Amino acid sequence: MVSFEQLAHLSWLVPAFPLAGALVNAALRRKLGANGSGALATLLVAASFVVSALLFWSHRPEEHPVEVVTLFDWIHVGGMSIPFAFQIDALSLTMMLIVTGVGMLIHLYSIGYMHDDPRVASFFAMLNLFTFAMLLLVMGANYLITFIGWEGVGLCSYLLIGFWYTNPAYNYAARKAFVMNRIGDVGVVLALALLFHLFGTLDYTAVLGRAGGFGVGNPLIVGATLLLFVGAMGKSAQIPLFTWLPDAMAGPTPVSALIHAATMVTAGIFLVVRSSVLFELAPFTKDVILAIGTATALLAASIGLFQNDIKKVLAYSTVSQLGYMFAALGLGAYSAGMFHVTTHAFFKALLFLGAGSVIHALGGEQDIRKMGGLKGVTKITYITFLIGTLAIAGIFPFSGFFSKDGILANAYAHSPVVYALLLFGALLTAFYMFRLLFLVFHGRYRGDRRPHESPAVITIPLIVLAVLSLGGGLLNLPHVFGGHEPMKHYLATAADGVAGEHLHLEAATEWILMGLSTVLVLLTAWYAYGRFAKRTTLDGEPADMPFLKRLIAEKWRIDELYATLFEKPYGWLSTTLFTFGENKVMTPLMNGVGNVTLRAGKVVRRLQTGNASFYLFAMVAGIIVFLLLTLYGV
Repeated sequence: MVSFEQLAHLSWLVPAFPLAGALVNAALRRKLGANGSGALATLLVAASFVVSALLFWSHRPEEHPVEVVTLFDWIHVGGMSIPFAFQIDALSLTMMLIVTGVGMLIHLYSIGYMHDDPRVASFFAMLNLFTFAMLLLVMGANYLITFIGWEGVGLCSYLLIGFWYTNPAYNYAARKAFVMNRIGDVGVVLALALLFHLFGTLDYTAVLGRAGGFGVGNPLIVGATLLLFVGAMGKSAQIPLFTWLPDAMAGPTPVSALIHAATMVTAGIFLVVRSSVLFELAPFTKDVILAIGTATALLAASIGLFQNDIKKVLAYSTVSQLGYMFAALGLGAYSAGMFHVTTHAFFKALLFLGAGSVIHALGGEQDIRKMGGLKGVTKITYITFLIGTLAIAGIFPFSGFFSKDGILANAYAHSPVVYALLLFGALLTAFYMFRLLFLVFHGRYRGDRRPHESPAVITIPLIVLAVLSLGGGLLNLPHVFGGHEPMKHYLATAADGVAGEHLHLEAATEWILMGLSTVLVLLTAWYAYGRFAKRTTLDGEPADMPFLKRLIAEKWRIDELYATLFEKPYGWLSTTLFTFGENKVMTPLMNGVGNVTLRAGKVVRRLQTGNASFYLFAMVAGIIVFLLLTLYGV
């Protein structure tokens, strides 16, 4: 039988397969057809999933928790020695299974969804390249390898959001995502510099092993964790760096599902959990994370209430759910946060792909005001979308019930106020998701296009994700249901902060909390059914709404605020510098230097007479001048 140590040395195959797919699809993009490029990309990601699954099943965390696989020596500069190495442990294996498993289903879905696109081979090359970068991010044995993957997913996100680049609005959305991610990345770069200054290395095992030598609340550790969190805010769309994610819906729907629901946006969560030892030494940073996560969950949920684009509703839902994950991390409940990362990957990928199936069924229509009554036509899409809605709303026994209950229970143990805020956000989530479900699939059809069910290549991934959304709660079944929280115990071998998690609540209290949230969610769903299930007309544009409702529908005008504070001043400064600095200073200066040089050349050229006597005289004169300067010490 092959041991885990032996299999771990084949872990390089996990990122190598999608990298090979990206290279082949890019090189042969004019020769491979839609089915050929899609099949190649999907099979190679499936191969990565198989290797990841074999590593997972052979992993015995209690015997061999971590295996570091060094591929080659990479950087040797002065005292810095950084190998190109992978760290295979419980945390990286969990993320590898999510990235390759959900990614494989989305690749398969893309074969049907992107079939008619003329650049489909390029699309699959970018999708494979993103998968490669994400795997580097989660498998890296040091912060620098992780940062390479971090930057790689940012680049691929830019390429995929702007995939339909002929649309200027899509190009703007891609640039917006790129710039806002770069803002966060500055924080990561500064954090890495500070960590290297503190520890003399960037290896995870060394940094986290030596962190105990610093006291709780050490200013340098607090500074490093705050900088890491700035990077996490950019990647995982937290206040104030969250406005790029809803605009990223400009990309094809599979991009929204893979990058902006299941994988890339969870990179910030991964980074915090991987560095949990440092964050445990920085209570102030954890309080900041809790505050920002809670505020993001509520703000994004409120915006989702009045959105009419099917993908925009899900986009703000993603931002809100990421807020819940960060709230869990701020509470020190790292396993609860990672559990919600996992279940969210299932049901949010399902919802995005379900939305894509609806869009495909309606020939590209995304406005829910032009939908309705689709449950009788798109039966598979409806049933799977319903399962995803029940899961994200947190209704028993779907996966979201268990993962969200874990976060709410930790919040109640920490502060009833935080619990009440997060519970209110959960009710907002239930309301806008059931609003979406009822407006799209119930009532009377309000569109002018003939709907139809999507082909099997689209519906099969929906069915698989629906099963995972239904049974995913078993991954970390709590004690009150007879489980033993297997995911928590598994992750405790990879993130020391998880081992310190202790939820001190009586079983009766947990049952009361679960019952309260379930009853309130069901009442919210019933209210949404009464308001939207039989609607024949919907609210018009925000301009026709009351002030507060209009303000929320216009996303609290945060984009306009950013434009006023940053975009317009920057544009004015750029225009001013170009008008005065470039045209009136730099251009005349450069032209003046050129003109002086040209005129000097014309003067000097006259000295080139061809007379040897004149040249001899000039040489002697020069020697005399040189001697005089030397004599007088000039």
